[in-house]
Amino acid sequence: MEEDQSIRQAKEVLRLEAESILQLIDRVGEDFSRAVELIYRCKGRVIVAGIGKSGLIGRKVVATLTSTGTQALFLHPVEGLHGDLGIVTKDDVLVAISNGGETDELNMIVDSIRAIGVPRIAFTGNLSSTLARSCDIVIDVGVAREACPFGLAPTSSSTAALAMRRAGRGADSSPEFPGEGFFQISSRRKPRLPTPGQGSRRHDRRQSNSSR
Repeated sequence: MEEDQSIRQAKEVLRLEAESILQLIDRVGEDFSRAVELIYRCKGRVIVAGIGKSGLIGRKVVATLTSTGTQALFLHPVEGLHGDLGIVTKDDVLVAISNGGETDELNMIVDSIRAIGVPRIAFTGNLSSTLARSCDIVIDVGVAREACPFGLAPTSSSTAALAMRRAGRGADSSPEFPGEGFFQISSRRKPRLPTPGQGSRRHDRRQSNSSR
């Protein structure tokens, strides 16, 4: 029985996304090691910046870093241009994410952050881009082809950027973070739902106490 078009397309997307990750293996080298070491030794916070899909990847990176004990926050480049750059200090490390490396707003805040003296790491698929030239360390996350059939939506490139960053998550996590206690920390306190009528009884009790 012949597969229908939707199944064939789904398999092709998975194949392309998988290939985009496998192609990163040979790129894990000295620059990757330097980036991991820089983040591990950071005395401040890891500031992650990006716009659009790269920004969404950046937010996921921040979520992973904070959950494993590394202080991190997301800086939207547009907000940064309108005053939020004040959160950046010279003890921080910047991770800038852009597939093409020519996003104007991102490159503008990278220049401003460079003036502060903050080390800068670029995750980009364009090694000759403005972003790459403006950063101290460049991690190549370029892909041969997007999984989007029109080649427009960032699909394989987003997957590659996230996968490359996740590859270093263990090495740059805080050594003081009690990994074995993560579940206990995250689930220590569970909200207690009131039984039917309990909320109204508590409200009545508070009302009577306040009237005394």
